[in-house]
Amino acid sequence: MAEHFTDAQIQRLREYGNGTYKDMEFADVSAREKAFTKLMSDASRDNESALKGMIAHPARQGLSQLMNDIADALVADGFIEVRTPIIISKDALAKMTITPDKPLFKQVFWIDDKRALRPMLAPSLYTVMRSLRDHTDGPVKIFEMGSCFRKESHSGMHLEEFTMLNLVDMGPAGDATESLKKYIGIVMKAAGLPDYQLVHEESDVYKETIDVEIGGQEVCSAAVGPHYLDAAHDVHEPWAGAGFGLERLLTIRQGYSTVMKGGASTTYLNGAKMD
Repeated sequence: MAEHFTDAQIQRLREYGNGTYKDMEFADVSAREKAFTKLMSDASRDNESALKGMIAHPARQGLSQLMNDIADALVADGFIEVRTPIIISKDALAKMTITPDKPLFKQVFWIDDKRALRPMLAPSLYTVMRSLRDHTDGPVKIFEMGSCFRKESHSGMHLEEFTMLNLVDMGPAGDATESLKKYIGIVMKAAGLPDYQLVHEESDVYKETIDVEIGGQEVCSAAVGPHYLDAAHDVHEPWAGAGFGLERLLTIRQGYSTVMKGGASTTYLNGAKMD
């Protein structure tokens, strides 16, 4: 019977390297241990080289550079960048149907009985979008990139503190779905990930979404309005909106073995393990 790396060995290899390691087979335990030692040695050497290279040649942090690339592309297409508070009210979440009977409610980090760390950007963007509508009859195109917080199960593609990009166009010219596809294309091109699939999915909040997937991994969830959530926000016209997980985009772009290598961390810097 063939031997495989243990879960502990795979975890250790993925901390320093970016391979999968899971499906590797060995004739016996001795061969497995020899392979593990060699792979760890190579990965540690490459990791050290990457760190020294960053020290010798300083550059933007990977997530920050990705955010800049996307922001530049969206502004060039006529979007306005906004920044909204990280602390959000319970009432604002309720308008998004995030109530005690919904699964997402249990993932929220509550500050007290009326305030929480935002689990998504959409509630505040609804408010900004509606306020800007009072100042123009034309399309209102806005986007925000910022930290969100959810109590997540631990996995290679989930973080409890993560960075979202949300964009929305209220009153798009022409068909809202076609506009949405255009904006998804702009973001994915800026991210250096032009090969993706659009998949229709069900959603706890939006009921039905158009998701963006790369190799079966979801990186974006998008929707169009009019929508049943709109009335609570005094929005009464078509819109197109999308939310991207930026650490996921970075992880796929860089070929990282885990999303932790691309997120806010005191352990990793641009995919390299520091400790």
